[in-house]
Amino acid sequence: MGKLGHTGTPAPHDSAIKQVTGRADYTDDIPEPIGTLHAYLGCAEVARGRIEGMDLSGVLAAEGVVGVITHEDITGHNDISAVHADDEPVFPVSEVEFHGQPLCAVVATSRDLARRAAELAKIEITPLEPVLTTREALAAGGPDVTAPLKLERGDAAEGLKSAQHRLAGQMEIGGQDHMYLEGQIAFAMPGEDDDMVIHASTQHPTEAQMIAAQVLGVPANAVVVNVRRMGGGFGGKESQMNLFCCVAALAARKFGQAVKIRPDRDQDMTATGKRHDFSADYEVGFDGEGRITAVEAQLAARCGFAADLSGPVTDRALFHADNAYYYPNVRLTSRPMKTNTVSNTAFRGFGGPQGVIMAERMMEEIAYKLGKDPLDIRKANFYGVGERDVTPYHQTVEDNIIARVVEELEESSDYRARRDAIMAENAKGGILRRGIALTPVKFGISFTATWYNQAGCLLHVYKDGSIMLNHGGTEMGQGLNTKVAQVVAEAFGVDLELVKITKTTTEKVPNTSATAASSGSDLNGMAALDAAEQIKARLVAHAAEKWGDVCNDVQFADGKVLCGGEEFGWREFIAQAYADRVQLSAAGFYKTPKIHWDRAKGQGRPFYYFAYGAACSEVEIDTLTGECRVLRADILHDVGRSLNPAVDRGQVEGAFIQGMGWLTTEELWWDEAGRLRTHAPSTYKIPLASDKPREFNVRLAEWSENPERTIKRSKAVGEPPFMLGISVFEAISHAVASVADYKTCPRLDAPATPERILMAVERLKR
Repeated sequence: MGKLGHTGTPAPHDSAIKQVTGRADYTDDIPEPIGTLHAYLGCAEVARGRIEGMDLSGVLAAEGVVGVITHEDITGHNDISAVHADDEPVFPVSEVEFHGQPLCAVVATSRDLARRAAELAKIEITPLEPVLTTREALAAGGPDVTAPLKLERGDAAEGLKSAQHRLAGQMEIGGQDHMYLEGQIAFAMPGEDDDMVIHASTQHPTEAQMIAAQVLGVPANAVVVNVRRMGGGFGGKESQMNLFCCVAALAARKFGQAVKIRPDRDQDMTATGKRHDFSADYEVGFDGEGRITAVEAQLAARCGFAADLSGPVTDRALFHADNAYYYPNVRLTSRPMKTNTVSNTAFRGFGGPQGVIMAERMMEEIAYKLGKDPLDIRKANFYGVGERDVTPYHQTVEDNIIARVVEELEESSDYRARRDAIMAENAKGGILRRGIALTPVKFGISFTATWYNQAGCLLHVYKDGSIMLNHGGTEMGQGLNTKVAQVVAEAFGVDLELVKITKTTTEKVPNTSATAASSGSDLNGMAALDAAEQIKARLVAHAAEKWGDVCNDVQFADGKVLCGGEEFGWREFIAQAYADRVQLSAAGFYKTPKIHWDRAKGQGRPFYYFAYGAACSEVEIDTLTGECRVLRADILHDVGRSLNPAVDRGQVEGAFIQGMGWLTTEELWWDEAGRLRTHAPSTYKIPLASDKPREFNVRLAEWSENPERTIKRSKAVGEPPFMLGISVFEAISHAVASVADYKTCPRLDAPATPERILMAVERLKR
């Protein structure tokens, strides 16, 4: 046939051609009904204070203004908290808690007029002293925005006391803005009775539906949320879209007209949460070979003014504070700190990267202390079998392949010879110094909130043989729709072009989970396969009833249905089934097995399986300016039996570059007044095409397959490769250490900007 496009083949992304030709429709491309209004947020100019009064007369008198939405217009409950903490109002009633907090929304006949009018609001606020950083919050004694977590196994205190060597350190780990290409946007259209249809760029349509219903004071069945595709999300559209959906819906209800809200990039960046920045404190005991005997660490996060998803984010940071390493005695604690900054939220990796980089810092510290290659320290501490296979949260690592992955990459990247050559060259002195590092990743796959590990699908086979697929996942460029369509096409043995995926909508598949935690293909692929198998079972039963025992063995392959000695074309067979009144529609469902988690005890099996990978990066720094460039990166990543090698490889490449950006150029900076100063692409630097490694070698571990029953034995690929960018950070550290003959760990904070690199070089020279 030549064009089936089943799983395991590099089928093109279903939206790729439309995206590069400008024909892909996003929320802002939906035709606007006559009379559509536009909203724009009016935001606070202080980081903390009491609201004494709001004079909106100038706003209401401005050109094109129809009205203003405030907390007084909320007909339901004034809370958009993703975890129902009742701490995140749409608009605050009495107190401002961060600079840029939305206080009202201006509704006008155009976006430009609404934006201009919002500047005319006169809001009287009595300033209060804000708490802006994690260290400030810790020094003040809190509070935490949500309950901390403790993971403990063995006796960390005794392990440290009896250790041959021990060291302690601190590390500041910066946050990151999502910098999606398509900004936040919501478009609400009121219907009859209490009905409200919301088109939005959200990763979590069900949550947007439930929160909008809560704020409007109506049942969930009155609100429909639709998502065709997003121009990127990375976690920034999991809970942060709640605000925009609610503002659009409130305005649409109040004025009885369609309302769209689309903030500009500056307001988008100041009013929405980001990756949490962390302050890590650690103490580690180890022997003369660098094998860890005990670890005690605290991971504190700047969470912002509200809980949002900070609880599960800081939990996952602890889950990954071991990375690929076994800690015989361990005690890990989280501190999700409340600060007067925007409420931080989900971001690719969901706290995992912050935990992993602390683990890598400890490996690096041990190596410099003992005068060894950090890779040897890493390998000495890998999870093994028997007594060395239990995590700090008491899950046994049953699918460990990290040693093989690292061994293969070490050989294919020629790590040892290159490292020797780099150190020999650095020994000559000079302005330019090089560094190299090979780092692993072990990343757990599943939502740690067990109830999110479920998915639904609605599948129709029409009487002409064409197939319509609707699942609960959302497409944000990662190729989810393509993968799930491949699963369905393979199940029926038809060409991929016969399968059409429609927009994600809450009126077709209810109670969906967020497309997050790298679980989109796992969950929705299995739900779609379940629906396909239901329809196939009916078709097989129909064939047996119609043609007798000769059709007990029915096969679907190559666009045909083979039934005993009979052969039918797919379309012909479906037309016959329809004529004989066979149900050709099914609702599929899947829930992840085996997982369980007791947070109070800090024990369980929160992850169904682990994904593994490794990266070797080589960098060059300028010791006079601190500038850095990545010369080469070699990656070997485990995606199990790949559903789509082209899509998976693209995910690995993109994740590595995004992780590299987090640790090198993407610096969030608030001034002493709590104002975010890096609030636009002009002041916030994401990696450019010119920043990618000069030589970039990416391979998938083709020999791997998932031992657990996942969709076609594949593994998740969205988040795990993000941590591979840590190899760049470690390579920079290696280059910096050369100025002091590798005697001292540079202890770089992240991101390793040119300023930080230069200061570290100067510090080591002294």
